[in-house]
Amino acid sequence: MFKALKTDSDSDRIAAELWRKEIDEHRQTVEATAHSAQQAFCDAMTILGDGVRRGGKILLFGNGGSASDAQHIAAELVIRYKNNRLPIAAIALTTDSSTLTACANDLGYDMIFERQIEAIGRKGDVAFAISTSGRSTNVLKGLRRARAMGLRTIGLSGGIGGEMRDVCDSLIVVPSSTTSRVQEMHITIGHMLCKALEERLGLV
Repeated sequence: MFKALKTDSDSDRIAAELWRKEIDEHRQTVEATAHSAQQAFCDAMTILGDGVRRGGKILLFGNGGSASDAQHIAAELVIRYKNNRLPIAAIALTTDSSTLTACANDLGYDMIFERQIEAIGRKGDVAFAISTSGRSTNVLKGLRRARAMGLRTIGLSGGIGGEMRDVCDSLIVVPSSTTSRVQEMHITIGHMLCKALEERLGLV
């Protein structure tokens, strides 16, 4: 059984302390990212804009919360971010349960993104990888396959970027070792990329 708090005032105090701590930590992460990641953001924007203009598509992928971010960003691109406009070709490689489970069962979980990129990736496309650690094996294998096929590669990561630094043409790193803070910044940056891409393509 869960241990109950003694009084409502104890509960309120704990909640208020947690609120201040989490907000302060989030604010510090935002400020650190703002100081360190601007150029990488601009580089990623150039890669995405060039790829889409040339008829390429954006292939997004990651694990867990990063899989959700990949799907979220893909939806914003295909449907819209803020304004009604032409669709932007984007696919999250995290949504087809039959493909994912067949690959994991038959070839191994480490192959789930590499195999899909090999199947549907084409030169001119952009591989967009998301990993809070920068060390996810299946994400790295997907990026390596993309590069070998002539795709441009961009990524969102945390900490110091991990091994993604070696396989991304542009890597936006959130300088935090706290997974939740990194994920919060990843979806914020994803939204910013959607808005910037709409403007770059003249779709607003």
